[in-house]
Amino acid sequence: MQRRTFLAAGAAAAALGSTAYWRLETLPVVVDYPGRALGHWLRDRPSDEVSAPTLRAEVVIVGSGIAALTAAWKLSKEGVRDIVLIEGPEAFGNAAAVSAHGLAYPTGAHYLPLPSLESLHVREMLYDLKVILADPFGERPYYDERYLLHAPSERVMFQNAWQDGYLPVDSVPASERDQHVTFFRRIEALAALRGADARRGFTVPIELASQDEQFLRLDRMTFTTWLDEQNFTAPTLRWYLDYCCRDDYGRSAGEISAYAGLHYFAARVGLAQNAERGAVLTWPEGTSALARGLLAKADLSAERVLKGVALSIAGEGNGVRVAGVRHSGDAPGEAFVVSARDAIIAMPLYVAKHVVKGLSTLGYEASLHEPPYAPWLVSNFIMHAFPEEQSGSALAWDNVVYGSHELGYVVSTHQDIRQSRPDKTAFSAYSALADMTPDAGRRWLDTASASDLVSRAARDLRSAYGWRLGPCVESVEITARGHAMASPGPGYRTNPGLLALRKVQGPMHFAHADLSGYSVFEEASWWGYRAAGAITRRGHPFKT
Repeated sequence: MQRRTFLAAGAAAAALGSTAYWRLETLPVVVDYPGRALGHWLRDRPSDEVSAPTLRAEVVIVGSGIAALTAAWKLSKEGVRDIVLIEGPEAFGNAAAVSAHGLAYPTGAHYLPLPSLESLHVREMLYDLKVILADPFGERPYYDERYLLHAPSERVMFQNAWQDGYLPVDSVPASERDQHVTFFRRIEALAALRGADARRGFTVPIELASQDEQFLRLDRMTFTTWLDEQNFTAPTLRWYLDYCCRDDYGRSAGEISAYAGLHYFAARVGLAQNAERGAVLTWPEGTSALARGLLAKADLSAERVLKGVALSIAGEGNGVRVAGVRHSGDAPGEAFVVSARDAIIAMPLYVAKHVVKGLSTLGYEASLHEPPYAPWLVSNFIMHAFPEEQSGSALAWDNVVYGSHELGYVVSTHQDIRQSRPDKTAFSAYSALADMTPDAGRRWLDTASASDLVSRAARDLRSAYGWRLGPCVESVEITARGHAMASPGPGYRTNPGLLALRKVQGPMHFAHADLSGYSVFEEASWWGYRAAGAITRRGHPFKT
């Protein structure tokens, strides 16, 4: 992890307005670039030749995100305990979080939708982690109330006033509200629609979705094109749908597959005995709570979790050899080698192309098949007091601003069930840099000053609170993710390289959300679960 600490002085204040307005003259700003330095070193290293004692294992898992941790949990549950896990540059990846200042807050994803019937792998996991308390595989499981999002769940600032929900309704013309209703009726119909193969058209995981042409056709156009075809022109609806694309996929509706844009809504059909339709699960630290739970369930000894990065992964006899180096922060260190019967490659494909030997022989050519990756900022504003709200408006868990390029802010302490507010909180502001090309966004992250980053991160908070915010902020902690997520552009469902990696058989098992063409918890978990299943079905011990 690369970290820079700044004291934002006069220049920072000038970038946002007067120092009195923001009180940034003494505001500490910490910026993390997880994996950037190690990633660049890995890309540019002169050699991947490693000489070191060999550690042997039945399974080596390369990565520590949700796919990797799901695989470790499932393997352990099925009796495979001889596992080595190589963390990669950042433990937990996009499910990472921070515990500091007496708070817990995410530096990645912050919620999980209720899993549908197709997401049995997630339901099994949640039952093991005691998030689901009863009937895990029924139509309506019973969830632990502590993790179901409490009201008020979301609000949107529209015409300088807050209203409930994400899609503005108050002060919106009747013709626009009619389009809202028509769109969601269309979504209900699509959610129930099945193809000639009897599969639902929109599912999580996407591998289980219908391959019928009526659905594949949607993947050959952008979401904007489909909305134009269907005459969905209401500005409020179009803004909201674009916001959803940026929120889940990191890019705007004009760059996202129409299938993906509709999938955002039509695949989310999970229900619960004790929650309304559309409810989500959340924790102060986001999905890091699940990552920690999975790692604990895997019960790996400390010496079997290597804080390091893989330099090369290659077949060796009937197994796999992984060579790598340990690291401390940004600095590479001692070399290691792991020899295993099976390897679960749970790293993003933009990294795997530099590490996995013979990747093109498996049908994946990075120059042709690599998905686009969206850059993100996740910025935690550490608050020693809550800013005053507009009269008549209650702070929600998720707070968004109509018309903004940003994605609003989430309140980490929202699930605190005490009668009074805690003394401190963290507001987690999310920015998908969709107003820039991905490459331009990464260049900007590399060169932006502290005040540039704070200015961008604070846009929606500034719209919500104005001068009232500054006196409440203690510090800002910014996580800059240059390759935060794969974005599902048109054609992602039939990407030949991704389809080829899904079908690879033998000792290498690819397991990352990139195989789905987009990055969400359930997809990452699916590929880890699937890889673990392929290994346990073979059922024979590793012979050294």
